[in-house]
Amino acid sequence: MVTSQDGEATPPKSAPERTVPSHAADASTRAKEMLRKAVIVLAIAVIIVAIGYALAAFVPRWWAQWIGARVDGRLTAGTVWGLFLGIVFTFLPLLLVWQAIARRWIRGWWIAVAIGVAILLALPNLMTLSIVLGTSNGAHAGERILDVDVPGFRAATLWGAIIAVVLLAGLIWLTTTNRQRGRRVRDLSAEVSRRDEVVEPGHEPEKPGDRPA
Repeated sequence: MVTSQDGEATPPKSAPERTVPSHAADASTRAKEMLRKAVIVLAIAVIIVAIGYALAAFVPRWWAQWIGARVDGRLTAGTVWGLFLGIVFTFLPLLLVWQAIARRWIRGWWIAVAIGVAILLALPNLMTLSIVLGTSNGAHAGERILDVDVPGFRAATLWGAIIAVVLLAGLIWLTTTNRQRGRRVRDLSAEVSRRDEVVEPGHEPEKPGDRPA
C-alpha cells in the first residue's frame, strides 16, 4: 500500500498487461492459412500426377483399340471417324468456354465446373493427342494400333480440329457483328427519339420546297 500526502492509502498500480499486437496475430493466421492451402495443393498435385501416370499406361492403348474395332482397317471409316471426333469434340468445348467468357455467367466454383465440362467434352481428342505426343509404352502401343487398324484417323482428326476452330471463329465474328449492328440501330433510334422530342407538338418543320422564291 502507498500512503498519499493526505494520509489516505492507495492501492499499488498493477503492471500493464502485455498484449500481442493485432498485426502480428493476423500475420500468424495468414501464415497458417497459406501453409494449409500449400499442403492441399501439393496433395492434389501428387494425386493428379499419380493418376496421370496410371492413365498414361492404360488410356492410349484402350482408345486405339476402341477406335480400331470400329474402323477395322478401312481408310474411309478412319477418315470419317477422325473428322467427326475432331470437329465435334473441338467445337463444343471451345463453344462452352467462349459462352462462359462472353456472357459472364460463371462465378466462383462454377469456373471449375465449366473447365471440367470442357475437358470432358474434349476427351476424345485429348486421348488421341496422348497417343501422338505420348512417350510411354502405352502411347507407343496405341500408335502401332492406329498405324495398322485405323488408317487416316490422326490426320483427319487434326483437320477436323482445324475446321472446328475456323467454324467457331466465324460464329464469333457473326455474333460480334450482329451485336454491333444492333447497338448502332438502338443508338440511331434513340437519336431520332431525341430529335422528335425537340420539335414542338403540332409544329411541322419547314421543308425546302415550301419556302417562297
